[in-house]
Amino acid sequence: MRKLKLDELGRSSVEEYRQQKKLPITVVLDSVRSMHNVGSIFRTCDGFAVEQIFLCGITGQPPHREIEKTALGATNSVNWRYFEDIKEAIAELHQHSYQVIAVEQAEGSTQLNTFQPKASERYALIFGNEVNGVSDEAMSLVDGCLEIPQFGTKHSFNIVVSAGIVLWDFFAKLNLGETHISQPYH
Repeated sequence: MRKLKLDELGRSSVEEYRQQKKLPITVVLDSVRSMHNVGSIFRTCDGFAVEQIFLCGITGQPPHREIEKTALGATNSVNWRYFEDIKEAIAELHQHSYQVIAVEQAEGSTQLNTFQPKASERYALIFGNEVNGVSDEAMSLVDGCLEIPQFGTKHSFNIVVSAGIVLWDFFAKLNLGETHISQPYH
């Protein structure tokens, strides 16, 4: 077996990426502290061709050296916006008919493995602060909550791992994005 070289991967240019259809998901980062986590989320969102990222609260914003260290240029391909207040971000998402879902351990949460996204819906997935999770303000406004099943001794996954798991799950359940992708609303 031979590893493929970069020029054999057939990746889109940034301009081609911006023009291609997107997975109908907006990722919302609710006061994520680590710039490296923010950069890694950008890179993961690029990999799954999500519509956009909303950066909220204390979440760092590009351009920033530590974000770029892990984003590897994904801040140039993935659309993003900043909101000082998570409530404003959620209100805008609801205004544009997104199902707003927290990724959190909470009463009444749905286990990710049992959740079936609908191809006709657009989703906003909120990932929270590394210590405190999704804020109480956001939790009071969401339409639902997904929880990743865990079986070890730790209380949670790293936010980047959580984003990768959840985005892959949505991507796979929506037929690997081949028929159920949309254009961003702006």
